[in-house]
Amino acid sequence: MEIIENFIVAIVRGLNNLLWGDLFTVNIGNTKIGLSIMVLILLPVGIMFTIRTKFLPFRLFPEMIRVTLEPKESNEEKAISGLQALIVATATRVGMGNLAGVAAAVSFGGAGAVFWMWIVALFGAATSFIESTLAQIYKEKDPLYGGFRGGPSYYISRMRLMTEVREDDICIEKNLDESDVASTKYGTHYRQSCGFKTVAILFSISALICWAGISQIVANSVSQSFVNAFSIPPLKTTIALVIISGIIIFKKNTVVNILDKIVPVMACLYLLITIFIMLKNIGSLPSMFVQIFEEAFGIKQVVSGGFGAVIMNGVKRGLFSNEAGSGSAPNAAAAAHVSHPSKQGLIQAFGVFIDTLFICSCSAFIILLAPSDLTKGLMGMDLLQTAMNYHIGEIGVIFIAVILFLFSFSTFLGVMFYSRGILAFLFGDKWWAQHAYKLVGLLMLFFGGIAQYNWVWDLGDLGVALMTVFNMIAIIPLSNQAIASLKDYEERRKNKE
Repeated sequence: MEIIENFIVAIVRGLNNLLWGDLFTVNIGNTKIGLSIMVLILLPVGIMFTIRTKFLPFRLFPEMIRVTLEPKESNEEKAISGLQALIVATATRVGMGNLAGVAAAVSFGGAGAVFWMWIVALFGAATSFIESTLAQIYKEKDPLYGGFRGGPSYYISRMRLMTEVREDDICIEKNLDESDVASTKYGTHYRQSCGFKTVAILFSISALICWAGISQIVANSVSQSFVNAFSIPPLKTTIALVIISGIIIFKKNTVVNILDKIVPVMACLYLLITIFIMLKNIGSLPSMFVQIFEEAFGIKQVVSGGFGAVIMNGVKRGLFSNEAGSGSAPNAAAAAHVSHPSKQGLIQAFGVFIDTLFICSCSAFIILLAPSDLTKGLMGMDLLQTAMNYHIGEIGVIFIAVILFLFSFSTFLGVMFYSRGILAFLFGDKWWAQHAYKLVGLLMLFFGGIAQYNWVWDLGDLGVALMTVFNMIAIIPLSNQAIASLKDYEERRKNKE
């Protein structure tokens, strides 16, 4: 058994090094900047989409807030609103990456890494708009849970490179008739197609593997933080977590209602405690921002050759944290009922700002406002908890444990919601498939809570990377439809329709 596990771990870590590790290094003076496949995919695509949407993150930021706060636009009881879809997506975006991940970025890249996280978020917002708008265009009714479902599995499987239906196409002869071809002002898309079905299946499998790994990470993070804060044995914490999670996920259509309550509370608590710490250290704020911008542009690091570490730690952490382009958020975006596809695209673009500009910045500010001699040499959660202990005492350690529980627990509920549409895509409208994966998720929670499997983190990273690769195969060629949708939306807004 150990031989098999070691073999799997070797494959996972090898693929991770290929996708997340440095593919090649660019030398600029004394500075070395390592570029990974994921950075080379996500960053240029984000820049391209930002330009093609005419700098949407800057130009339409007020509109993002306006549509996010709009009331539900459907009387259909089981359909979720655009805001609820944002809350589900935020639940999965906001997790360990916003706490330990930011601490790691600051540890290895210094204060300047924070600035590059912000820059990545600005470009990531445009990518999130494209993929979430496509999820709305290609969504379908959900006969199991009610409302709607969709996401990358659906728009990947329906995309075709041909411009018109050919009678001699064997795939179309088997799967398509006239009712399966939809022509809209956003472009021609297909309700069924076999052209990219394999890619859609690979995306779906990668997602399910990734979310199973995340379930273990969630439980391990919660159980360990409760040991540190309350001295509660991991087994007791894990059993309680599994029981509570099981009650929620097996009760039909309860997940969204629970997340509606958890996510705003956890985000507001973290924001309020950060504001309190900033006010308490108001005299240090100017020097903190000076430090961020000085180190961001390598004023101190260029000479030492550390500028590359500043940039890449911020870029990599930003890409991983906001998940833009990975195809996760579109699973929630497709479930929303809104009056125009671009509305949900704008809402999910705003979600990237919430994740990186708000939550990640909170973690960074808490760390940077603590004395450097106190935090020197510390990494991850130790760094963040030490900083919190400095700012507000022992209660800070307890606060971080509670926030980590809320972040992690909401992440688990979010990925269980995401899995609905993907399981239906792979296995059809079968309740056994839905319940089986929920059981798998609970088992992963249990095993993750009582034992630490470091390679599970690698499995989660690999799942996100593979999802991103398969998702990009679709959203780049399909982006014209999302751009057309945005143009139509802006024309309608201009004409007050």
